[in-house]
Amino acid sequence: MTRRAAAAAALAGLALVHAGPGATWLAAVRRRLPRLAGAGRDDHVALTFDDGPDPRSTPRFLDELGRLGCRATFFVLGEMLERHPEVGRRIAAEGHELAVHGWRHTNALVTRPGAVTAEMGRAAALVRSVTGERPVWYRPPYGVLSAEALVAARSHRLRPVLCTVWGKDWTASATPESVMARLLPGLQGGATVVLHDSDHTSAAGCWRSALGALPEVVGRCREAGLLVGPLGEHEVGSGRGDLWMS
Repeated sequence: MTRRAAAAAALAGLALVHAGPGATWLAAVRRRLPRLAGAGRDDHVALTFDDGPDPRSTPRFLDELGRLGCRATFFVLGEMLERHPEVGRRIAAEGHELAVHGWRHTNALVTRPGAVTAEMGRAAALVRSVTGERPVWYRPPYGVLSAEALVAARSHRLRPVLCTVWGKDWTASATPESVMARLLPGLQGGATVVLHDSDHTSAAGCWRSALGALPEVVGRCREAGLLVGPLGEHEVGSGRGDLWMS
């Protein structure tokens, strides 16, 4: 093998190491990694929201969660929390968890080296500053991990978690009915559900589809005898072979 070929092979290997964890956005891969996907207690469903806090929409979700008597985990973007700390404080004051979704909604696989680590730490520090509590969870934008993101999460004492089911509520065509149809097959004990309390990174007004579906999501779970709450009560399993081991 020539030096040029050896160098190319080495670079290809590094790229594979960096990008390999990104396959976790695929449902088939997540099923093989139940702990990373957020599989938890058989009698519990974890309710999570991404992309806020947004003063136009997040308070409406908080109002509805209060009416339902339900708590959740909010994966916040640092840039949004920096602009709207009062909404973040309300989330925490009402008993919900704040977790890290990054600083900006950027794909870890196409971000310059070091940026994911720095921005994750910056977002985690801001959550702690706003709420007085150290965040526990990290969910990458688009559900796409990289080798750097995994190392950074460990460094910042954050636990990566994706989801077992999503409502595809970020599209312009989404409705409460379409969100429920998407969720129902996976709305079972141990599930981690992801919805969006903001349209900051998606179609304008699409958060209304998630908000409209929320009462039925919680109602269906309760009818099935399932508790609904934040990830902190979900007892995410310790399955061997996952990418994150405590």
